[in-house]
Amino acid sequence: MPRLAPVDWKTLECVFLRAGFHFENQEGSHPYRRKGTPRPVVIPAYREIPVFIIQNNLRTAGLSRAEYFRLLEECR
Repeated sequence: MPRLAPVDWKTLECVFLRAGFHFENQEGSHPYRRKGTPRPVVIPAYREIPVFIIQNNLRTAGLSRAEYFRLLEECR
C-alpha cells in the first residue's frame, strides 16, 4: 500500500465529500459532518495538508487507508 502524502485541501475535501460527509459551516477551518460520526472532520484551507491531519481525519471518520486511496483516485 502506498504511503500517505500531503495533499491540497480541495483534494482532501473531495475525498470526504465522496465518503458521505457534507459541509456544515465556516468558522475558520472547514468542518464536515456525516450522520453516525461523533465529531466533525476538520479540513484546514492549507495548500498542503500534513500527513498527521489526514491520519487524524481518517481515524475520526472511520475510514481505512485502502478506502482513502480508492476515494483519492476518484478525486484526481
